[in-house]
Amino acid sequence: MKAIHDPLALGATWSDAGLTPADYARALGVGRALGEELNQEQALAPFAAQAWRTGFAAPTLFLDDFSAIPFLDNISGVAEYQHRARVRAGGGDLFAAISDPVRGYEDYCRERLQLGSPALVKADPPPCGLRVASALQGGEAFARLAHAASSGLAIHPYMGIADVWDLARRLSEESGGEVRVLAPPPPATWAANDKGTFTRVVSDVVGPEAVVETHSARTAEALAELLRDLATRHERVALKRTRCASGMGNWHLPSAEVRQAADLVHRVEAFLETTQWDGAEDVLAMAWEPAEHSPSTQLWIPALEDGPPRLDGTYEQILEGELRVFLGSRPASFPSATLRRIAAESLRVGAALQALGYVGRCSFDLLLLGDPANPSGLRFTESNGRWGGTSTPMHLVDRLVQGPRPPYRAQDFAHPDLVGADFNDVLARLGDHLYDARSGEGRYVLYNVGPLEGAGKLDVIAFGASQEEAEERLAEEFPRLLGLA
Repeated sequence: MKAIHDPLALGATWSDAGLTPADYARALGVGRALGEELNQEQALAPFAAQAWRTGFAAPTLFLDDFSAIPFLDNISGVAEYQHRARVRAGGGDLFAAISDPVRGYEDYCRERLQLGSPALVKADPPPCGLRVASALQGGEAFARLAHAASSGLAIHPYMGIADVWDLARRLSEESGGEVRVLAPPPPATWAANDKGTFTRVVSDVVGPEAVVETHSARTAEALAELLRDLATRHERVALKRTRCASGMGNWHLPSAEVRQAADLVHRVEAFLETTQWDGAEDVLAMAWEPAEHSPSTQLWIPALEDGPPRLDGTYEQILEGELRVFLGSRPASFPSATLRRIAAESLRVGAALQALGYVGRCSFDLLLLGDPANPSGLRFTESNGRWGGTSTPMHLVDRLVQGPRPPYRAQDFAHPDLVGADFNDVLARLGDHLYDARSGEGRYVLYNVGPLEGAGKLDVIAFGASQEEAEERLAEEFPRLLGLA
């Protein structure tokens, strides 16, 4: 397979992006100033004993607990997404879920993908089955983890939520061993994931032109008034919940409709009810700028003593429908100058989050306005302080492919005829077209296959000699091999 042509699409260090030590110091200064305002040092202090320590080496527990993200229950088969943690785990590691993997998947990961033989720790599901970190805090699963933690244990979660840190603390107390979390403590997790705070960070680091016009309020009446005011200056406007994922907390509409709506307050109230608003969290009213290209930058933010963040890849998001819900991603093919600008601005924002205590995987969603060769604007729209639908396949590709990352497309694939399908039957239909890490032959990689039986859905990576070939294979050849119309 041929490597992606422009190395900047594969990622960049601080200096690769044209940034200097002075740029790093300035970005850290912005983060520290905001941290003082938020009293961040005091907020982080209770998590110091389990905070990530440079050089800490121990077996790792991987777990994908996304229960803190609102109303993910709208996603079919979402409880089975916990098994995405398997593709980050290797020999000597552990991964956790509340269910068994589908029949044949572990053999596929171990033998065909050569991902080692980590041990599954099966948790007893609590009332909310998404809370795997909470479910691990009792019974046989906790006893097993405490035994492992007696010699030291790293926990590498999907997201640095409170349940994960509670698990780490309890395991350390029970076992007497050192337990560290490779993720940001909750105050830093929410500084990154809260869209209001993130907008403030971007504006202070890059400039107010790097974000769309945004205001916040906590009543339907005030939000309606903000929408009416925004509608005098922008063609489309939106409301956005601050902690949602994949566009599911967004509502946007034409400004003409806002100006004409006599029932706007009632419509805002309906949006707040639908998105399970708690009455206390700020809700954002903002301009909605449509754009043909929506880049996503994948960052790794180390502990502060290890130097500046690095960019591990720049992607184009594949978005679906009016709400622009995330479907998948492909490596970006923008001109080098545009890629360098995206990299530099993303790394600077990442450094500000690092000063707020952020550690680990983080990604930013942006809008590229105008011609990619000479964009009229670059806007940051989201921060995803967690692993996700682009970083997971990116990391998997890097584990599977020796050398530079090849052209590929990664996305959900769902079809009604796959509901109830047996995973081993899917493997048989694809045959030698499946990628084999032992030989480097084949073109398709399957993961997140738990929703297959109940929802007819799985995730797939398609490799190609070019980006165009990867796209064509996934759109045409893949369904044909599965015998789907």
